[in-house]
Amino acid sequence: MLTTLKQESFLLLALIAACVAYPLEHWMLHSGQVVALVSGLVLIVFIVAASMRVAHQAELLAEKVGDPYGTMILTLAAVLVEVVILAIMMSNEASATLVRDTIYSAVMLDINGILGLAALMGGLKHGEQSYNDDSARSYSAMILTAMGVSMVVPEFIPEADWKLYSAFTIGAMVMLYALFLRMQVGPHSYFFSYSYPDKRRRKTPSEEPQPINLVLSIGTLGFGVVVIGALAEVMSKTLDLGLEGTGAPPVITAILVAAISAAPEILTALRAALANRMQSVVNIAMGASLSTVILTVPVMEAMALYTGQPFQMAMTPVQTVMVFLTLIVSAINLNDGETNAIEGMTHFVLFATFIMLSLLGL
Repeated sequence: MLTTLKQESFLLLALIAACVAYPLEHWMLHSGQVVALVSGLVLIVFIVAASMRVAHQAELLAEKVGDPYGTMILTLAAVLVEVVILAIMMSNEASATLVRDTIYSAVMLDINGILGLAALMGGLKHGEQSYNDDSARSYSAMILTAMGVSMVVPEFIPEADWKLYSAFTIGAMVMLYALFLRMQVGPHSYFFSYSYPDKRRRKTPSEEPQPINLVLSIGTLGFGVVVIGALAEVMSKTLDLGLEGTGAPPVITAILVAAISAAPEILTALRAALANRMQSVVNIAMGASLSTVILTVPVMEAMALYTGQPFQMAMTPVQTVMVFLTLIVSAINLNDGETNAIEGMTHFVLFATFIMLSLLGL
């Protein structure tokens, strides 16, 4: 028991932060903008710490079940954190573009940030890194379809028909995800796995897999999501007040939400790339992007239908160009079953462009 508490010290600190933040919420919101902003940023640190523990438990479960189920658990855990934070922030102070900007930021962060940095660092260390190109093609086609249906076509839908198209979008995303799950865990699961050459060396005792308590891992994961939700409740209010009138681009909040959910994935992907396991990187980066779109969209669209308040889901022209550039480059780079540092750099430059455009408010 003491060992478990010690291992989950970050999660316990996040719980303590939530217990302290709730009684002090009124004080933080009425002590000036600087106090509110600092409080919001501190709470983000605790949210990231809690999300790291959630991802760790998901990683333990992933190791237990193996690929492709493992990376599916990792990406679902990250999307769950993102959806919880988004839903709470939208319920506190509705922003017409927060959902759209968060999904867009998550795709940029996952494909260009995570995949780009991992392929760059892995390529510099190992040269060309192999993966199953069937997975990359499947991911790219489904991401393009999902984003086109949910974030490009809405630009042309008359305002009077938004409820009808919103309901259609929910159905389309559910069908896409059902097919994706069937492919990932069913007859086509080999699309998302890769047989790495066995390393001909003896395993030391420290390399033997550690026993995993499934009930404890699942319980800790669920508890971590609850703590994140509690922290996000206060963080959203303090951050909104702290950024008010500062001239910060509106997309900054969306980038923070996307970064919070992606932080654990970044570390997992980098470790996989440096260990020459590029298939895991592809599954994490592309799988997280796909899951973000086809899971976040229906949940938030359902929330919009329930409240009767539509979201602005159609991307701006700049966002549309960046998404299509990203998917075109990924389709070219991830077409031959091997990545290298040059391919990683192309994605990382696109990520840097995304950051620059965001700072410019575009």
